[in-house]
Amino acid sequence: MIPEPVKADGPTPLPRALAPSRAGRILAVANQKGGVGKTTTTINLATALAACGKEVLIIDLDPQGNASTGLGLDPERRRTTVYDLLMGEKALADCVVESPVPHLQIVPASVDLSGAEIELVGELARESRLRESLGDDARQWDYILIDCPPALGLLTLNAMVAAHAVLVPLQAEFYALEGLSHLLRTIERVRRALNPELRIQGVVLTMYDKRNNLCDMVAKDVRDYLGARVYDTMIPRNVRISEAPSHGKPVLLYDFRCAGAQAYIRLARELLRREETPPPLTAIAS
Repeated sequence: MIPEPVKADGPTPLPRALAPSRAGRILAVANQKGGVGKTTTTINLATALAACGKEVLIIDLDPQGNASTGLGLDPERRRTTVYDLLMGEKALADCVVESPVPHLQIVPASVDLSGAEIELVGELARESRLRESLGDDARQWDYILIDCPPALGLLTLNAMVAAHAVLVPLQAEFYALEGLSHLLRTIERVRRALNPELRIQGVVLTMYDKRNNLCDMVAKDVRDYLGARVYDTMIPRNVRISEAPSHGKPVLLYDFRCAGAQAYIRLARELLRREETPPPLTAIAS
């Protein structure tokens, strides 16, 4: 059960729902680099949005299935997965599983998904399988968050073709901008060729350590490069965030008062505000 909001002199309260969001808003959480906090951000942002009363669906598009594990789904509950959805063997309704979080559901992944890219290579419209599978059914949820694998392959391409926008978790490290440039060029190519609606929803700096001067330098460089597209909220390095997946819980359920949980609450609040008044559209690749 999600804790009740606390008083103003304690941890940041759960954000209140603002004006109704666009039904079926699809966000691909993507970065080709591994270990930058994609799955952690997907699970905990989805939990915080659900705590606002939003209806949220996670699509676990990573063959490692970490989002499914992080929500405590055992193998028995992964018999029908996103693989079946992509291959056209099951409808979306058949693949959705309830999570322990109210208002939050998930389409789980299993190791079978690792073969999907090979199996889809010879198929027509292989890059839009996910978009076709979601169709009008996506409007059942306020937000759909797609947890992408750490590669710019066919699975991530499917996510970008299906999405309205891309949310980029970015670790505050030396090579961050180099990888970000590559990702932004990919997003721009997808926008031009396959999905004209696709935009950058925002960049979230993760694993931020305020004691490390390099983190501040990276944050400044990223903000200089993308301006208002970078979230004010930064996700700190926090041991409770790292511990939560081993208990099959989002950090908001594992330790609501910890710094990591509070950061994701602030991120959800900022996302909802940006959805109502998005930053000015600028070129997303150079």
